[in-house]
Amino acid sequence: MFLRNQWYVAAWDYEVDRQPIARTICGEPIVLYRRFDRTLVAMRDACPHRLLPLSMGLKEGDNLRCRYHGLLLDSHGTALEMPHGERVTKHLCARTYPIVERHRFAWIWIGDAELADPALIPDFWPCSHPAWRFDGGYYHIKCDYRLAIDNLMDLTHETYVHQGSIGQPEILAAPIDTRVEDESVFVTRWMPDIDPPPFWRDALKRDGRVDRWQICRFIAPSSVIIDVGVAPVEAGATVENHDQGVRGFVIDALTPESATTSHYFWGMARNFDIDDAGFTARFKAQQGGVFLEDVDVLEAQQRSIEANPDMALRVFAIDVGGTRARQVIDKKLKAQGAAAS
Repeated sequence: MFLRNQWYVAAWDYEVDRQPIARTICGEPIVLYRRFDRTLVAMRDACPHRLLPLSMGLKEGDNLRCRYHGLLLDSHGTALEMPHGERVTKHLCARTYPIVERHRFAWIWIGDAELADPALIPDFWPCSHPAWRFDGGYYHIKCDYRLAIDNLMDLTHETYVHQGSIGQPEILAAPIDTRVEDESVFVTRWMPDIDPPPFWRDALKRDGRVDRWQICRFIAPSSVIIDVGVAPVEAGATVENHDQGVRGFVIDALTPESATTSHYFWGMARNFDIDDAGFTARFKAQQGGVFLEDVDVLEAQQRSIEANPDMALRVFAIDVGGTRARQVIDKKLKAQGAAAS
């Protein structure tokens, strides 16, 4: 059902602290916490004794004691103390997962730990670049993660779903260029000489006609980065070179929880007003509202899919980006199945 031997976002950096938190990823229950030195721990959220969730446990230094019978595990999942004073059985362990903190996210490797290579973590470079400012949030959404990828790779929905903020009719009229490069899919829209929608007009801090762009990139297994922005027409921006106005990268990491639920980590890195902390907070709240509009649609779509098992999703021309992304996922799933068999 899910792609293994992949890096997935498990949490924002600010979500994980000393106390354990529970999160299910690709069907696997996991407990997350930080050691005293602030490094991350990711462990199977089940005591190897009687399977009580370890996220209910008691922290003792960097160790975790099961709240049921008191089995004590170190941060590497190895038993340190047995219930009722029994002799320690060193082979009694909880599984741990490779986990790396990068670009403001905690990335967890789901699969064979020996294959975990941090170099394979998606390059969310704008989230860490000193000339950019990045922040965002998290939603638990009740839908298949692939529906969210479809949504992000087809921005024609902005015209209707986000009418009051970033949507405008010109999106529907703009030609769509789609290409596949290895395990990435790109969908590009260039909208020359148009009136900017309210958000981008305010970001530019002026009225007047603009060139607008949207360049969506799907990165396997489940991330989408969208290069967005506007520039005054007279600035001479092009689809290849568009740093003349205001620019942002919408960051979306979709981590499957189950077949019909997902973790949605969202945010935006921007190259304007980067030292205005108040704007960052206001923008995060505004962006969160925009994404909530998507959540309402996606959860309703999932409910409708389940209520109409005799109907299938249809593919129109506007769906080509999401379709290509699903083809990348399906190809990797088939290769995974072939390797397993």
